[in-house]
Amino acid sequence: MKNKIILFGGSFNPVHIGHIAVAEFALEHLNANQVIFVPAKRSPFKTHPPQVTDQQRTEMLSLAISGRKGFSIDTCELSRPAPSYTLDTVLYFKEKFPQDTILYWLIGADMVGDLSKWYQIQKIMDNCIISVMNRGGIDRPDFEQFEKDMPAEYASAIRKNMINTPRIDISSTDVRWRIEHSEDVSALLDSRVLNYIQTNRLYANRF
Repeated sequence: MKNKIILFGGSFNPVHIGHIAVAEFALEHLNANQVIFVPAKRSPFKTHPPQVTDQQRTEMLSLAISGRKGFSIDTCELSRPAPSYTLDTVLYFKEKFPQDTILYWLIGADMVGDLSKWYQIQKIMDNCIISVMNRGGIDRPDFEQFEKDMPAEYASAIRKNMINTPRIDISSTDVRWRIEHSEDVSALLDSRVLNYIQTNRLYANRF
């Protein structure tokens, strides 16, 4: 059986239980060997860096995946100058693993609209399978722009490789807002991550 590796990129600012749940679902759904979380230094589409350090985001990720079989972290993007391009990361993993390894790149359904604008998107898709996460059937991807901009075979590949993940209505933006406004986030975060945030006084001036 071929080696299947899922790459899950994102700011993870902070990592929450939704990230972990969809990663676990994708691991089982694709019958993959492992999920590699790839914390981003800065997306080319974001003008401001995360408000916590790269090390802190990585440490929170490490706590969240600790003890979970098949999960690991690679900080390759954090060691490169910003902005970081997905193509560079995909080619890095192509070199890292045996030639017959199948690479998957997980993206949210909300990212499909801008997908055709990604740097050398066709080359990305030539080197990995982009799997769109459709949360509980509610985040239906809008393929219209992608299909206008891309050759038919690439549009077909995107539609073919959708994953209908569980519906979990959590975002890192919401978690940060709740912490800033002194609201309870214990149900949204791994307890070890929450303790780390409180200990290091992240995202708020007080608890």
